[in-house]
Amino acid sequence: MDHPVTATTTVRQRRFGAIRDVFGGMSAISVKELRGRMRGRRAFVIITVHLLLVAGFAWMVETLMERTFTGGFGSTFSASAEIGRALFIAMLVLLTLIVLVLAPASTAGAISLEREKQTLDLLATTPISSLAIVLGKLVSALSWILLLLLASIPVTALVFTFGGVGPDDMVKGYVVLLVTALFYGSVGLFVSALVKRTQAATVINLVTVIALTAGTGFIFIFWSSMTNNGLLPNNARNESFLESLSRRPPEALLWFNPFIAQLDVVCGTETGFGASCQIIGAVTNQGQNAFNGQGLDNGFGVPRDSYWPRASAAMAIVSLVLIVLAVQLVSPTRRWRIRRRRSRPAPAGSDA
Repeated sequence: MDHPVTATTTVRQRRFGAIRDVFGGMSAISVKELRGRMRGRRAFVIITVHLLLVAGFAWMVETLMERTFTGGFGSTFSASAEIGRALFIAMLVLLTLIVLVLAPASTAGAISLEREKQTLDLLATTPISSLAIVLGKLVSALSWILLLLLASIPVTALVFTFGGVGPDDMVKGYVVLLVTALFYGSVGLFVSALVKRTQAATVINLVTVIALTAGTGFIFIFWSSMTNNGLLPNNARNESFLESLSRRPPEALLWFNPFIAQLDVVCGTETGFGASCQIIGAVTNQGQNAFNGQGLDNGFGVPRDSYWPRASAAMAIVSLVLIVLAVQLVSPTRRWRIRRRRSRPAPAGSDA
Protein backbone atom coordinates (compact mmCIF):
# COMPACT_ATOMS: atom_id res chain seq x y z
CA MET A 1 0.00 0.00 0.00
CA ASP A 2 1.45 3.36 -1.02
CA HIS A 3 1.82 5.96 1.70
CA PRO A 4 0.58 9.45 0.87
CA VAL A 5 3.23 12.13 0.53
CA THR A 6 2.76 14.62 3.36
CA ALA A 7 3.78 18.26 3.42
CA THR A 8 6.54 17.50 5.94
CA THR A 9 8.04 14.89 3.62
CA THR A 10 7.96 17.33 0.73
CA VAL A 11 9.74 20.01 2.78
CA ARG A 12 12.41 17.52 3.86
CA GLN A 13 12.95 16.41 0.27
CA ARG A 14 13.37 20.04 -0.81
CA ARG A 15 15.86 20.70 1.99
CA PHE A 16 17.93 17.62 1.22
CA GLY A 17 17.71 18.46 -2.47
CA ALA A 18 19.02 21.98 -1.82
CA ILE A 19 21.89 20.62 0.29
CA ARG A 20 22.65 18.06 -2.40
CA ASP A 21 22.72 20.80 -5.04
CA VAL A 22 25.10 22.92 -2.95
CA PHE A 23 27.52 20.04 -2.41
CA GLY A 24 27.26 19.03 -6.04
CA GLY A 25 28.03 22.53 -7.28
CA MET A 26 30.80 22.96 -4.71
CA SER A 27 32.47 19.74 -5.81
CA ALA A 28 32.21 20.75 -9.47
CA ILE A 29 33.83 24.14 -8.81
CA SER A 30 36.54 22.73 -6.53
CA VAL A 31 37.43 19.91 -8.94
CA LYS A 32 37.66 22.39 -11.82
CA GLU A 33 39.89 24.71 -9.77
CA LEU A 34 42.10 21.87 -8.52
CA ARG A 35 42.59 20.55 -12.04
CA GLY A 36 43.77 23.97 -13.09
CA ARG A 37 46.16 24.19 -10.12
CA MET A 38 47.56 20.67 -10.45
CA ARG A 39 47.89 20.67 -14.24
CA GLY A 40 51.42 20.55 -15.56
CA ARG A 41 54.71 20.50 -13.68
CA ARG A 42 54.14 23.66 -11.67
CA ALA A 43 52.34 21.96 -8.79
CA PHE A 44 54.99 19.27 -8.38
CA VAL A 45 57.76 21.85 -8.57
CA ILE A 46 56.08 23.96 -5.87
CA ILE A 47 55.66 20.95 -3.56
CA THR A 48 59.29 19.93 -4.10
CA VAL A 49 60.56 23.45 -3.40
CA HIS A 50 58.31 23.62 -0.33
CA LEU A 51 59.72 20.38 1.08
CA LEU A 52 63.30 21.42 0.34
CA LEU A 53 62.71 24.75 2.08
CA VAL A 54 61.17 23.12 5.17
CA ALA A 55 63.78 20.35 5.36
CA GLY A 56 66.68 22.76 4.82
CA PHE A 57 65.37 25.14 7.45
CA ALA A 58 64.94 22.27 9.94
CA TRP A 59 68.48 21.07 9.26
CA MET A 60 69.94 24.55 9.80
CA VAL A 61 68.07 25.04 13.09
CA GLU A 62 69.06 21.58 14.35
CA THR A 63 72.72 22.14 13.42
CA LEU A 64 72.76 25.56 15.06
CA MET A 65 71.27 24.22 18.30
CA GLU A 66 73.69 21.30 18.41
CA ARG A 67 76.69 23.61 18.03
CA THR A 68 75.24 25.90 20.70
CA PHE A 69 75.14 23.10 23.27
CA THR A 70 78.44 21.49 22.25
CA GLY A 71 80.26 24.82 22.14
CA GLY A 72 79.77 25.51 25.83
CA PHE A 73 77.17 28.27 25.45
CA GLY A 74 74.41 26.19 27.02
CA SER A 75 73.89 23.48 29.54
CA THR A 76 74.19 19.88 28.36
CA PHE A 77 71.43 18.84 30.77
CA SER A 78 68.38 17.78 28.75
CA ALA A 79 70.04 19.18 25.64
CA SER A 80 68.17 16.81 23.34
CA ALA A 81 64.78 18.00 24.61
CA GLU A 82 65.84 21.63 24.20
CA ILE A 83 66.91 20.95 20.61
CA GLY A 84 63.59 19.25 19.88
CA ARG A 85 61.64 22.13 21.41
CA ALA A 86 63.62 24.75 19.48
CA LEU A 87 63.14 22.80 16.25
CA PHE A 88 59.41 22.56 16.94
CA ILE A 89 59.14 26.32 17.50
CA ALA A 90 61.08 27.07 14.31
CA MET A 91 58.89 24.72 12.25
CA LEU A 92 55.67 26.26 13.60
CA VAL A 93 56.91 29.77 12.80
CA LEU A 94 57.95 28.79 9.28
CA LEU A 95 54.70 26.95 8.50
CA THR A 96 52.65 29.82 9.92
CA LEU A 97 54.48 32.26 7.65
CA ILE A 98 53.85 30.01 4.64
CA VAL A 99 50.14 29.80 5.47
CA LEU A 100 49.90 33.58 5.96
CA VAL A 101 51.42 34.12 2.52
CA LEU A 102 49.63 31.38 0.57
CA ALA A 103 46.12 31.43 2.09
CA PRO A 104 45.10 34.98 1.11
CA ALA A 105 47.15 34.82 -2.10
CA SER A 106 45.32 31.66 -3.22
CA THR A 107 41.90 33.29 -2.82
CA ALA A 108 42.78 36.87 -3.81
CA GLY A 109 41.77 36.28 -7.42
CA ALA A 110 39.04 33.71 -6.83
CA ILE A 111 36.16 36.08 -7.65
CA SER A 112 37.90 39.17 -9.02
CA LEU A 113 39.64 37.12 -11.70
CA GLU A 114 36.25 35.81 -12.84
CA ARG A 115 35.08 39.43 -13.13
CA GLU A 116 38.15 40.40 -15.13
CA LYS A 117 37.60 37.51 -17.53
CA GLN A 118 33.87 38.40 -17.64
CA THR A 119 32.94 34.83 -16.72
CA LEU A 120 31.27 35.52 -13.37
CA ASP A 121 27.95 36.39 -14.98
CA LEU A 122 28.11 33.21 -17.06
CA LEU A 123 28.89 31.23 -13.92
CA ALA A 124 25.96 32.84 -12.13
CA THR A 125 23.55 31.78 -14.89
CA THR A 126 24.38 28.10 -14.34
CA PRO A 127 22.36 25.98 -11.89
CA ILE A 128 25.27 26.26 -9.43
CA SER A 129 24.28 28.49 -6.52
CA SER A 130 26.36 31.40 -5.26
CA LEU A 131 27.03 29.53 -2.03
CA ALA A 132 28.42 26.58 -4.00
CA ILE A 133 30.62 28.91 -6.08
CA VAL A 134 32.12 30.58 -3.00
CA LEU A 135 32.61 27.33 -1.08
CA GLY A 136 34.08 25.61 -4.13
CA LYS A 137 36.63 28.39 -4.60
CA LEU A 138 37.53 28.29 -0.91
CA VAL A 139 37.77 24.49 -0.73
CA SER A 140 40.05 24.32 -3.76
CA ALA A 141 42.41 26.93 -2.29
CA LEU A 142 42.43 25.31 1.15
CA SER A 143 42.95 21.86 -0.38
CA TRP A 144 46.15 23.10 -2.00
CA ILE A 145 47.38 24.50 1.33
CA LEU A 146 46.32 21.32 3.13
CA LEU A 147 48.40 19.32 0.67
CA LEU A 148 51.47 21.42 1.48
CA LEU A 149 50.88 21.02 5.23
CA LEU A 150 50.46 17.26 4.89
CA ALA A 151 53.69 17.07 2.93
CA SER A 152 55.52 18.84 5.76
CA ILE A 153 54.35 16.44 8.50
CA PRO A 154 57.21 13.90 8.04
CA VAL A 155 59.77 16.69 8.38
CA THR A 156 58.06 18.18 11.42
CA ALA A 157 57.81 14.73 13.02
CA LEU A 158 61.62 14.68 13.28
CA VAL A 159 61.21 16.58 16.57
CA PHE A 160 60.05 13.31 18.17
CA THR A 161 63.56 11.89 17.78
CA PHE A 162 64.91 14.60 20.10
CA GLY A 163 62.11 14.60 22.66
CA GLY A 164 60.61 17.52 24.51
CA VAL A 165 57.55 17.58 22.23
CA GLY A 166 54.66 15.12 22.24
CA PRO A 167 52.33 14.07 19.40
CA ASP A 168 49.47 16.04 20.99
CA ASP A 169 51.55 19.23 20.78
CA MET A 170 52.13 18.64 17.08
CA VAL A 171 48.40 18.03 16.53
CA LYS A 172 47.56 21.30 18.31
CA GLY A 173 50.05 23.20 16.18
CA TYR A 174 48.57 21.84 12.97
CA VAL A 175 45.03 22.58 14.15
CA VAL A 176 46.03 26.22 14.59
CA LEU A 177 47.60 26.15 11.11
CA LEU A 178 44.40 24.81 9.54
CA VAL A 179 42.20 27.37 11.31
CA THR A 180 44.61 30.10 10.25
CA ALA A 181 44.39 28.93 6.63
CA LEU A 182 40.57 28.94 6.86
CA PHE A 183 40.45 32.45 8.34
CA TYR A 184 42.93 34.16 6.04
CA GLY A 185 41.57 32.25 3.05
CA SER A 186 38.11 33.59 3.91
CA VAL A 187 39.53 37.09 4.25
CA GLY A 188 41.08 36.81 0.79
CA LEU A 189 37.86 35.44 -0.67
CA PHE A 190 35.79 38.26 0.84
CA VAL A 191 38.18 40.91 -0.47
CA SER A 192 38.17 39.24 -3.88
CA ALA A 193 34.38 39.42 -3.95
CA LEU A 194 34.41 43.03 -2.76
CA VAL A 195 37.10 44.40 -5.11
CA LYS A 196 36.90 44.22 -8.89
CA ARG A 197 40.64 43.99 -9.62
CA THR A 198 42.88 41.11 -8.59
CA GLN A 199 45.88 43.39 -8.10
CA ALA A 200 43.96 45.59 -5.68
CA ALA A 201 42.66 42.52 -3.83
CA THR A 202 46.21 41.18 -3.46
CA VAL A 203 47.45 44.47 -2.00
CA ILE A 204 44.51 44.69 0.42
CA ASN A 205 45.10 41.11 1.57
CA LEU A 206 48.79 41.83 2.17
CA VAL A 207 47.95 44.92 4.23
CA THR A 208 45.35 42.93 6.19
CA VAL A 209 47.85 40.18 7.03
CA ILE A 210 50.42 42.74 8.22
CA ALA A 211 47.80 44.61 10.26
CA LEU A 212 46.45 41.49 11.98
CA THR A 213 49.91 40.12 12.83
CA ALA A 214 52.59 42.79 13.26
CA GLY A 215 50.05 45.60 13.67
CA THR A 216 48.11 44.00 16.51
CA GLY A 217 51.34 42.96 18.23
CA PHE A 218 52.69 46.52 18.12
CA ILE A 219 49.39 47.95 19.39
CA PHE A 220 49.35 45.44 22.26
CA ILE A 221 52.91 46.32 23.29
CA PHE A 222 52.26 50.06 23.00
CA TRP A 223 48.99 49.81 24.94
CA SER A 224 50.68 47.76 27.65
CA SER A 225 53.59 50.18 27.95
CA MET A 226 51.18 53.09 28.43
CA THR A 227 49.62 51.45 31.50
CA ASN A 228 51.11 51.16 34.94
CA ASN A 229 51.52 47.38 34.78
CA GLY A 230 53.31 47.19 31.45
CA LEU A 231 53.44 43.60 30.20
CA LEU A 232 52.97 42.19 33.69
CA PRO A 233 49.59 40.62 34.53
CA ASN A 234 47.54 42.57 37.04
CA ASN A 235 45.65 40.82 39.79
CA ALA A 236 42.69 43.17 39.91
CA ARG A 237 39.40 41.38 40.29
CA ASN A 238 35.73 42.41 40.12
CA GLU A 239 36.42 45.27 37.74
CA SER A 240 34.34 46.28 34.78
CA PHE A 241 35.43 45.92 31.18
CA LEU A 242 36.12 49.64 30.81
CA GLU A 243 38.21 49.63 33.98
CA SER A 244 40.24 46.71 32.70
CA LEU A 245 41.00 48.61 29.48
CA SER A 246 42.71 51.31 31.54
CA ARG A 247 44.99 48.67 33.06
CA ARG A 248 45.81 46.42 30.10
CA PRO A 249 44.79 45.78 26.45
CA PRO A 250 42.08 43.18 25.80
CA GLU A 251 43.07 39.63 24.94
CA ALA A 252 40.76 39.69 21.91
CA LEU A 253 43.12 42.15 20.21
CA LEU A 254 45.48 39.25 19.43
CA TRP A 255 42.93 36.54 18.63
CA PHE A 256 43.60 36.85 14.90
CA ASN A 257 47.38 36.71 15.32
CA PRO A 258 48.31 33.05 14.75
CA PHE A 259 51.81 33.50 16.15
CA ILE A 260 50.41 34.15 19.63
CA ALA A 261 48.21 31.07 19.36
CA GLN A 262 51.26 29.01 18.42
CA LEU A 263 53.07 30.42 21.47
CA ASP A 264 50.32 28.93 23.61
CA VAL A 265 50.93 25.57 21.92
CA VAL A 266 54.67 25.92 22.62
CA CYS A 267 53.88 26.86 26.22
CA GLY A 268 52.43 23.38 26.67
CA THR A 269 55.87 21.89 25.93
CA GLU A 270 57.65 23.94 28.60
CA THR A 271 58.13 22.29 31.99
CA GLY A 272 58.21 25.59 33.84
CA PHE A 273 57.32 29.22 33.35
CA GLY A 274 59.36 29.77 30.20
CA ALA A 275 59.45 32.62 27.70
CA SER A 276 56.38 31.44 25.77
CA CYS A 277 54.36 31.03 28.95
CA GLN A 278 55.41 34.51 30.10
CA ILE A 279 54.05 36.03 26.89
CA ILE A 280 50.81 34.06 27.15
CA GLY A 281 50.52 35.06 30.80
CA ALA A 282 50.82 38.72 29.82
CA VAL A 283 48.23 38.31 27.03
CA THR A 284 45.68 36.39 29.11
CA ASN A 285 46.40 38.28 32.37
CA GLN A 286 47.31 35.05 34.13
CA GLY A 287 50.70 35.23 35.77
CA GLN A 288 52.80 32.80 37.73
CA ASN A 289 50.94 31.32 40.70
CA ALA A 290 52.92 28.83 42.70
CA PHE A 291 51.01 25.83 43.99
CA ASN A 292 47.65 27.53 44.31
CA GLY A 293 45.60 24.45 43.40
CA GLN A 294 43.70 26.17 40.57
CA GLY A 295 44.31 23.48 37.98
CA LEU A 296 47.62 24.84 36.78
CA ASP A 297 50.02 22.39 35.18
CA ASN A 298 53.05 21.49 37.27
CA GLY A 299 51.71 23.60 40.14
CA PHE A 300 52.74 26.93 38.60
CA GLY A 301 52.66 28.91 35.41
CA VAL A 302 49.70 29.79 33.23
CA PRO A 303 46.94 27.27 32.43
CA ARG A 304 47.98 25.28 29.38
CA ASP A 305 45.79 25.31 26.26
CA SER A 306 43.85 28.30 27.54
CA TYR A 307 44.42 30.76 24.71
CA TRP A 308 44.67 28.95 21.37
CA PRO A 309 41.18 27.33 21.59
CA ARG A 310 39.57 30.77 22.07
CA ALA A 311 41.63 32.28 19.26
CA SER A 312 40.80 29.36 16.94
CA ALA A 313 37.08 29.64 17.74
CA ALA A 314 37.14 33.40 17.04
CA MET A 315 38.87 32.88 13.69
CA ALA A 316 36.40 30.12 12.73
CA ILE A 317 33.36 32.26 13.60
CA VAL A 318 34.64 35.29 11.69
CA SER A 319 35.46 32.99 8.75
CA LEU A 320 31.81 31.90 8.57
CA VAL A 321 30.69 35.53 8.64
CA LEU A 322 33.08 36.45 5.82
CA ILE A 323 31.88 33.50 3.73
CA VAL A 324 28.27 34.63 4.14
CA LEU A 325 29.20 38.17 3.13
CA ALA A 326 31.12 36.87 0.11
CA VAL A 327 28.07 34.88 -0.97
CA GLN A 328 25.98 38.04 -0.72
CA LEU A 329 28.46 39.94 -2.89
CA VAL A 330 28.63 37.19 -5.51
CA SER A 331 24.91 36.54 -5.70
CA PRO A 332 23.38 38.73 -8.44
CA THR A 333 19.90 38.61 -6.87
CA ARG A 334 20.92 39.04 -3.18
CA ARG A 335 18.74 36.08 -2.17
CA TRP A 336 19.39 36.56 1.53
CA ARG A 337 18.31 40.18 1.68
CA ILE A 338 15.91 40.82 4.55
CA ARG A 339 12.52 41.56 3.15
CA ARG A 340 10.25 44.06 4.83
CA ARG A 341 6.66 43.11 5.31
CA ARG A 342 4.48 45.32 3.20
CA SER A 343 1.20 46.50 4.62
CA ARG A 344 -1.77 45.22 2.73
CA PRO A 345 -4.04 47.86 1.25
CA ALA A 346 -7.39 48.20 2.93
CA PRO A 347 -10.26 46.65 0.95
CA ALA A 348 -12.52 49.00 -0.95
CA GLY A 349 -15.52 50.23 0.99
CA SER A 350 -13.99 49.61 4.42
CA ASP A 351 -14.09 52.27 7.11
CA ALA A 352 -10.94 54.28 7.58
